[in-house]
Amino acid sequence: MRSIYAVCAAIFAGSVVTRPAFADELEAWRNESRAVTQALVNQLGGELKKALAAGGPPQAIPVCSEIAPKIVSALSAQYGWQVRRVSLKVRNPLIGMPDAWEQRQLAEFDRRVAAGEKAEGLEVAEVVSEPAGRYFRYMKALPVGSLCLNCHGSDATVSSETAAALAANYPHDRARGYREGEVRGAVSIKRPLE
Repeated sequence: MRSIYAVCAAIFAGSVVTRPAFADELEAWRNESRAVTQALVNQLGGELKKALAAGGPPQAIPVCSEIAPKIVSALSAQYGWQVRRVSLKVRNPLIGMPDAWEQRQLAEFDRRVAAGEKAEGLEVAEVVSEPAGRYFRYMKALPVGSLCLNCHGSDATVSSETAAALAANYPHDRARGYREGEVRGAVSIKRPLE
């Protein structure tokens, strides 16, 4: 029977050997997640710009309510990961409610922005154990830009026509009252590891 010292030494030695490999793997997953996030942001941004040019903010609402979920679904299917857009102030509670891990990260993003960090630079990546298994989790903050205020700002920045269209499309909307530079929400990626 091996001594406890020998067992601990073997465990420690194994963790030292695998730690650099795991760090490389974690960085690879982070980079892949960044690429998926950028693809989502680029596709959605392109669709929003076209709709805004065609008819202003009311014309852009269907992009978020109809096209964005299709983009997210296509990326999830393409990579085999769960890709979502989440927020603490959801517009559509059926698809935008954050789970407990996402809530903690969003609250931390808000705290960091309040402390002076820029929302566009905020991201988090880690491996977590959940009842259903181990997952690589990644989130990238979505900052509020000036264009976002047309639909997500205060009553002073959202036109009555846009407000009426939002009310018709999103009866449980809570995604209003933002200021430029705040965290609107995040792209969240959950990748199974087992």
